[in-house]
Parts: sequence; C-alpha cells; structure tokens
Amino acid sequence: MAAAGPAPGDASGAAAPPLETRRGRAGAMKLTREAVLARAKAAELDGVRRLNCWGSCLTDISICRELPNVEVITFSVNGISSLEPVSQCQHLCELYLRKNSILSLNELFHLKHLPRLRVLWLSENPCCGPDPHHYRMTVLRNLPNLQKLDNQVVTEEELSQALVDGKEIPAPPAKRNLKNGCLETRDSRPPEVTTELGSERLTSPLEGTHKMPEQPGPKPGPREDFLSVLPRETEGSRKKRDQRLLSRQNNLLSAVLLLVRELDAEGLETVHQTVGKRLHALKKELQEE
Repeated sequence: MAAAGPAPGDASGAAAPPLETRRGRAGAMKLTREAVLARAKAAELDGVRRLNCWGSCLTDISICRELPNVEVITFSVNGISSLEPVSQCQHLCELYLRKNSILSLNELFHLKHLPRLRVLWLSENPCCGPDPHHYRMTVLRNLPNLQKLDNQVVTEEELSQALVDGKEIPAPPAKRNLKNGCLETRDSRPPEVTTELGSERLTSPLEGTHKMPEQPGPKPGPREDFLSVLPRETEGSRKKRDQRLLSRQNNLLSAVLLLVRELDAEGLETVHQTVGKRLHALKKELQEE
C-alpha cells in the first residue's frame, strides 16, 4: 500500500526533490554527504541544522554521526532499523521516525543521552507492539525530558506513571550483523561482485517511476519547512524542569520507603538484591560515559 503524505509533525512543505543515495549490500540505501548538503542547503556538515528525508527509502543513516549541530531531523516513511547514528547528534531537539523498520524499543537507549531532545514521533514502527500503553510508558520512562511523543503532549501524570508501568532500558540492543548503522544480511555472491553504485539516483516515492497512488491524508503545503513546536529552552524553564524532576524523585523515594516497612525478611532480601544490581548498572553507565 502506498504511504500517505507527510503527517503534520513530519514536515510542512512541498515534496522534497529526488534524493541521491548509494545502494550498498543487500539493497541498502545509504544517505550520502552530498545528499545531506543538498537537502539542508548547507556548505558543510557541521552547518546542517534541519534535515528532511521523508519517504526516501533510506536504510543507512550513518552520515548522522557527522551532523553534530543538527536540531531537527525528519526520517519518517523509510526503512531505518537502527538509531545508533543519531546518538551523536547532541543538539537534536526534534526527531520524526514515523513508519520505519525499528524492531525493538531497546533502540531508545541511543536517544537517552541527547540532552535537548523534546519531540519524538515513533509511531507505526514494529517496536510499538500491540500494547499502546506499555509502549508510551516505556518511551517516557527512558526519555523523561520529552514534551511531545507521537504528536501528543506529555503530561506530568504520565511521567510519574511511566516510572511504574514503563520498562527501563539499561543497554543498547544486541548487534545483529550491523554495518554502518544498517542491517546486513548474508550474500551468497563473492565479495568482489558486491559494489556500491556511487552515481545511482533514487527517486522519491512521490515522483517519477516510483510514484505511488495518492492516498487520503494531509497534503504538502506550498513550501518546504519543518514543524518546530518548541521554543528554545531558557534558564528559567530549565530550572523549573529540574525542580519537577527532583520533586518526582522525592515522592517516589517516600513511597518506596513506606512500602519497605511492610515487607518481611524475605521481601527485604529481594529488595536488597535488586537495589544492588541497579547500583552496579548505574555505576557501569557512569564509567562508560
């Protein structure tokens, strides 16, 4: 089935021009330096602030490791399966990944250390699973600084509930023959037969021979642009956010201490072992940082 046009949170503007990529092994479509500079209208990669590659059949976004200053990325409607390359984008504020091939919520680990990330659109990926509540709670437990998830505002109540219902992700997903950020499969041909076609052009699904039938949905506007839903964080708003997080932590600690008083010796031993494992994991994370 053909993909509908960009959702309101993906981008607002005319369909982007055909994207030049390189086809690697197993048909992987790699986003190139030239394509990024052309799309972002920038002279160098460190000058890229906004990047829109909606609906471009991409599977390899390893070039993101070289985008230290990018703030808004639109990768919706592609074939991306790993978020590891995005973990290097320390200035990233908004990330749109609707309709990709992200299989596991463990990929969220790669976003946990992005200090400015406030908007994430991850819906319609396999990792969302059949339980919307579990999915949303897990995302918010691991990314508590989000202000908007899947085009829905995050509430204080949800953040508190996520500490109970969400699943903590302490480590990245297990590697599955990953190379340059894309999933690699076995190839029966000799290595010398597998090459990259450096000049091959990929036409967007919205144009040329790959044009798909029109589907109901939001239509692109008259110009290319991005939806920037958040103002830049001020010192005052940062302090208020830190105070809210501290208040939640104190409330949670008080609740835990009250429950501990009700446990017998066996229950206390279980808590002791669990806390020990958690402390060990946190210390390991700090050492790795």
